[in-house]
Amino acid sequence: MAEQHTPRSLIVSLYGAYGRGLAPFEEPLPVAELIRLLAVLGVDAPSVRSSVSRLKRRGLLLPRRTADGAAGYALSDDARQLLDDGDRRIYNRTEPSLSDGWVLAVFTVPEAERHKRHLLRSRLARLGFGTASPGVWIAPARLYEETRHTLERLELSAYVDLFRGEHLGYAATAEAVGRWWDLPSIAKLHEEFLAAHEPVLRTWTASPGSAEDAYRDYLFALDSWRRLPYADPVLPPELLPPDWPGARSAEVFAALHARLRDRGAEFARPAGDADRRTGA
Repeated sequence: MAEQHTPRSLIVSLYGAYGRGLAPFEEPLPVAELIRLLAVLGVDAPSVRSSVSRLKRRGLLLPRRTADGAAGYALSDDARQLLDDGDRRIYNRTEPSLSDGWVLAVFTVPEAERHKRHLLRSRLARLGFGTASPGVWIAPARLYEETRHTLERLELSAYVDLFRGEHLGYAATAEAVGRWWDLPSIAKLHEEFLAAHEPVLRTWTASPGSAEDAYRDYLFALDSWRRLPYADPVLPPELLPPDWPGARSAEVFAALHARLRDRGAEFARPAGDADRRTGA
């Protein structure tokens, strides 16, 4: 199945890659620059403007004027927190251990507010939680801080109790995680990432391209990869099936990040001359 890169997702990936600690993103980014940077990814100007409007309504982008008075957008505090939390998953993949334990989210939502029940379930699923039973969701304990931030940001914390602990039975933990998570579906996501992006890594290893090429390939890889650390809770190896593809896909993304991110930044920065933009 072909990968789907939506304009809104690509804008989030763009700010995630270059939106903090890199000029010009420390200042409001002009709309014209957003249009330029998304055009390289195949997104037309109306789609950029429409997606920016949606992100603005969600409170993730704030309309701001640039130093020279042009219309632009800056990250909100909520957006920065969201990206900072995401960094720990996307870039800092660590080897998990069973001794780390688990975090449980136990929630009750009144029937009159059942729309919040749906929001809560979908958000926990997007954080990587599995379902232990109705109203009881489970994830590796390292996800506690991000879970707390997310529930508070969405004003859902009043409905949830969070616990930390270990699994004591009765089923073996390796058997239980097969009920808590849909492991075959997660494995398929890793395999799709590898099919799309491992050839890109081989191409760059054999023949490096321009700064524009690096920017394009990195943004597409990041946009694909940043979903995976949320779908995949990154369980200890002893709980996973043999030949689990997660470690390999993480290695491929890490190699693409190391090779392409900074090279792509040369194109992402506005410049007065064409040479810097093209990497010539």
